[in-house]
Amino acid sequence: MALDQDTLNQFVDSVRRYVRDRLIPLEMQVAEEDRIPEEVIDEMKDMGLFGLSIPEAYGGLGLTMSEEVAIIQEVGYTSPVFRSMFGTNVGIGSQGIVMDGTEEQKAYYLPKLASGELTGSFALTEADAGSDAGSVATTARRDGDDYIINGSKRYITNAPRAGVFTLMARTGTKEEGGKGVSAFLVDANLPGISLGKPDQKMGQKGAHTCDVIFENVRVPASALIGGVEGKGFITAMKVLDRGRLHISALSVGTAKRLIDESVTYASQRKQFGTEIANFQLVQAMLADSQTEYYAGKCMVEETARAYDAGAAASMNAASCKLFCTEMVGRVADRAVQVHGGAGYISEYCVERFYRDVRLFRLYEGTSQIQQLVIAKHMIRNAKDGI
Repeated sequence: MALDQDTLNQFVDSVRRYVRDRLIPLEMQVAEEDRIPEEVIDEMKDMGLFGLSIPEAYGGLGLTMSEEVAIIQEVGYTSPVFRSMFGTNVGIGSQGIVMDGTEEQKAYYLPKLASGELTGSFALTEADAGSDAGSVATTARRDGDDYIINGSKRYITNAPRAGVFTLMARTGTKEEGGKGVSAFLVDANLPGISLGKPDQKMGQKGAHTCDVIFENVRVPASALIGGVEGKGFITAMKVLDRGRLHISALSVGTAKRLIDESVTYASQRKQFGTEIANFQLVQAMLADSQTEYYAGKCMVEETARAYDAGAAASMNAASCKLFCTEMVGRVADRAVQVHGGAGYISEYCVERFYRDVRLFRLYEGTSQIQQLVIAKHMIRNAKDGI
């Protein structure tokens, strides 16, 4: 159920103030220490950010897609590591349960994910599987009333603090491809689960990823999402539609921050006796960034409305992900250029954002995967006369 407009406006305003007054001043500290203070995580829990997309019946806020992108645009105005802390609970760590889980799975996990008591983590990517989700090699072998899981997952966001993994594992044969992949809810404290060393990433210090290794991990058959084998690939694809819009909204919010930083700097920095904002070539960079930001914002909000209305949104969600993540990369590049030498110095936030946003074009499906998704929909629609 959608919030009334006044309530949504109040929530957006409260998030905007929190981002600007609380989170932005912490950005440098978090980047240097590679950790978000626990009290900040508790504050985000209290605000309901961990349960944005989880239905109210299970303790979440139950936001529509349109409402979610409004909030995430505001969160995108600060370092993306803050969003990453609760983002898996909002998206890929919870939506598989929301969409395809049994009633028992929903009742047990969703309230804990909504409150932030549990951190959810999505374990799909492997050394030879990720974009090719159907080639998952991790196995789940039936053994009486249990499954025994073996395999390794790579680059798993929030794995170091995860309470439950949404795990994609092969229950069928390799020849079955995606049809042989099933989704499981695997509690992180089970025997046989170990973590690799933390990944040393290009950016997003404070958001942690690592390998997760499963060695003869025994889980009950009730851990199979929806209680049906062979549906894991379908679940993953359904979850990604919403996730792609979420990351698109994040990109739009970050682009807005970079534009504001660029305009402020250009209005203060003087060369040749005047502010550089008075030079037309600088103005052109600012104008290009603003135009692309506005295009991305319109795409995301329109597609979110269509998603909420039940319209087919996969192609447009992929289009949003492709355009918005590439767009914020260009905006970040221009922001560094506007700042000149200062843009290459870590004292200025644009240097950090330049590295941080590079990840947006990779996770939730690379730009090249989005291109394939879009083209396949176009070709299929043409054949169907749509």
